[in-house]
Amino acid sequence: MIRKAELVLLSVLLLVSFTVGCVSMSRYKQLESETSKLRAEREELLARISEEELEAMPVPPEISALRGKVLVEVPELGDVYFEFDKWDLTPPAREILTKNAAWIKKNHPVEVLLEGHCDERGTVDYNLALGDRRAKSARKYLILLGCDADRIFTISYGEERPVDPGHNEEAWAKNRRSHSRVVAP
Repeated sequence: MIRKAELVLLSVLLLVSFTVGCVSMSRYKQLESETSKLRAEREELLARISEEELEAMPVPPEISALRGKVLVEVPELGDVYFEFDKWDLTPPAREILTKNAAWIKKNHPVEVLLEGHCDERGTVDYNLALGDRRAKSARKYLILLGCDADRIFTISYGEERPVDPGHNEEAWAKNRRSHSRVVAP
């Protein structure tokens, strides 16, 4: 009698587990489909904007000083990575920024643009705001380390410029960053 009850209970548990798994997979596929549709809509909207319209858009005051200047990559300046939905600096991030600050001070009067980036999760507006907080967090730390505040600028690209186009945690971790570029001499 006990065996039959155990068998029934086990069957019910398996059925519930299977149903929950199907629902979760179904919801995942639905979200994936919605994300693909939103990406397609965004690409369509971007395609409608002409180069002239892009040039006419106002430049944020923080980076207007960089308009028309050529920005270059500097291998000595390391990227700072962030946890999901965070902008606070981890100990490894502070270590990288300390090295970046030493390079910036050594190459004074270089101008630096700190770019805030996010992974693809979250709305466009949310990711732009989060990217802004990340870039400003890195800027604040560089200033605390003695870098000239008038020569460090920030911009947020949100999720628009991923370094890794993948759709998994490994790719997302690479995209949650603050990236530095400098004005070409």
